[in-house]
Formats: sequence, C-alpha cells, structure tokens
Amino acid sequence: MNNSAFFRLQQLISPSLPIGAFTYSQGMEWAVECGWIKNADDLHCWLESLLQSSVQTLELPVLARLHHASCHQDREAFTHWAHTLLAWRETRELRTEECQRGHALTMVLDRLPDAANWPELQQPEWRDALAQTQLAGFALASARWDIELQQALNGYLWSWLENMVIVAVKLIPLGQSDGQRELYRFSDQLAAITQHALAMDDDDIGSSSPAMAIASCLHETQYCRLFRS
Repeated sequence: MNNSAFFRLQQLISPSLPIGAFTYSQGMEWAVECGWIKNADDLHCWLESLLQSSVQTLELPVLARLHHASCHQDREAFTHWAHTLLAWRETRELRTEECQRGHALTMVLDRLPDAANWPELQQPEWRDALAQTQLAGFALASARWDIELQQALNGYLWSWLENMVIVAVKLIPLGQSDGQRELYRFSDQLAAITQHALAMDDDDIGSSSPAMAIASCLHETQYCRLFRS
C-alpha cells in the first residue's frame, strides 16, 4: 500500500471522521444499564461474541464484496450488498444508525477536492446504495484510493473495536488504561478474523447476535441514555 493510501485509510477509520460513530452504542448502553456488562471481563465477552457472530460473518465479508464491486464498477452487485447489509439489521435503531452513518459518509465524500471525478457520487443509483450503509462509502473510498482489500478490512475492524471500547469507557465506566488493555487483548485475534471473513462464501454470510438485538430494542425506549437511538 502506497503512502497516500495508508494515510487515507487512517482518515477513514479515524474517530474524528464526522459520521457520528461516537454517538451510537449498538445496544451496549442498555446492556450496562441492566447489569449484563459490569466490568472489563464482561466487556471482553460481549465484544468477543459480536466479533464472532456478526463482524466476521456479516460486516467484513459484505465490505469485501462492496470493495470488489467498487473496483469493477459493478453497480448491481454494489447495490445488492448494500441492501443485504441493511436487511440484516434486526432493530429500528440499528437500521437507522446504518442509514444515518451511510448518509453522513456520503456527505464527507461529496466535499472532497476530487469528488467531481467520482462518477458514483453523481449517479442516483450509486448514491442510493451509499445511503444504505457506511460500509458502502468505506468500500468505494478504499477502492478509489487504492487501499488493498485486506488492509481496508483490517482498518474497518479496528475502527469498530476502538469505537466500542470508547463507548464502554464512558458507560461502565471503564478507565482509559483498562480500555487500552482491552484493545491489546484483542489485537492478536484481529488478523484471523479478517482471514475468516475473506474465506466466506456468499451463502454463509449472516449474523446471529440475539443479545445485541434485544439490547438495541430496549435501548430504543430506555428512559435515560447518553447514546443516540
């Protein structure tokens, strides 16, 4: 990966990217409120479960297919996988988050100096797919910036994990040092998760995270909450 691609990947996965990632807890706020997550060990179990049952079996393989479709200008496949990802979101809260982050990232891409040279940003069919999920814009930008597929998946995986740990630091509350220890504990597993995602067949893609779905449903009506619903 060339230097420009490396730094643009850092821009895509930066917590400062204005897509509102920091405003969502993906059900964790309710899980903390009801006592499912009380400490660092509980957090580790929660995140490990989501990595195995959702991130490596849904988000990452779909991102890989969106990246491939972007590289080959295959609008039909791009649209299919963007809608597929959204269809797997089990709650109104998760679906709303997906669309809002997709719309926000599209707006960021619209404001890039070379945005006029991206035909995908000018065509309604592509824009409809981009508005479905953040992964669509992430894949398109990665392809346009010559970010290698595996590195794009690694970057997205790290950004998801980092954001979830930041959420936990605010909610449990978890100390900053404990948060860093959690990131460190997962770092040896992440490459294997990416490899597993890359090896998946289309028919095996999917998610089964009932605890997160229940937590997200109940978070929608949680009386007092810090994170967006």
